[in-house]
Amino acid sequence: MAVRSTTAQESRVQLNGHQVSLEAIPRHVAVIMDGNGRWAQRKHLPRLAGHRAGTENIRRVVKALSKYGVKVATLYAFSTENWSRPKEEVRGLMEIMGKVIHRESLEFHKQGVRLQHLGRLERLPQQLREAVMKAIELTQKNEVFTLCVAFDYGGRDEIIGAIQRLIADGVPAEAVTADLLSGYLYTGNIPDPDLIIRTAGEMRLSNFLLWQSAYSEYYSTPTLWPDFNEREVEKALLEYQRRQRRFGGLTPVR
Repeated sequence: MAVRSTTAQESRVQLNGHQVSLEAIPRHVAVIMDGNGRWAQRKHLPRLAGHRAGTENIRRVVKALSKYGVKVATLYAFSTENWSRPKEEVRGLMEIMGKVIHRESLEFHKQGVRLQHLGRLERLPQQLREAVMKAIELTQKNEVFTLCVAFDYGGRDEIIGAIQRLIADGVPAEAVTADLLSGYLYTGNIPDPDLIIRTAGEMRLSNFLLWQSAYSEYYSTPTLWPDFNEREVEKALLEYQRRQRRFGGLTPVR
């Protein structure tokens, strides 16, 4: 996998036959990776086969996003509500994630990718938790691309936790601002997502980045996550290019 490092001289990229200014490319793309189970069902495979195919697709999508100048990607892998799924499926997901981290973290490190975890670590199996922490430590100084994996993550849980930490730190009510609260979130050191993509045709956020997505652009595709390839990335980025972001004002902002 080759992650693209953009130089100051490069101001445009070729996107599906179109010359696109890097200013029109979202800096941060977040993805709700939906449809693994349906992908497996259509192929008459067990659901875990779909999850394996979905994790294999992460490398390809990160490569495509980086190629077009995106600097940060956040992938919604496992929600705080997903614990209610059958125990066998949850156990399988944990094992798959552990293998992916072990297999991919060194390669991501070589490519200058910084890995970041969003969500609770303490509820993960010890072996997986240690693998996540090791990957974060290994890649913490990388600057080419940032890949955030939301695992045991919930937007409401994140906001509640941030408020609890504010109170524990003794912050007075009158001192609480949007910027201050943002700094207490898991994403305190990364920009809010410019574009949120949801695969498999659904039209809801499912408790994902509720605070951070206040002014994000949304893009839904019927394509199932394991089939979401570079061509699908191009479609999403071209649609983003057509949007006019005003952030509550009248003048479009890029």
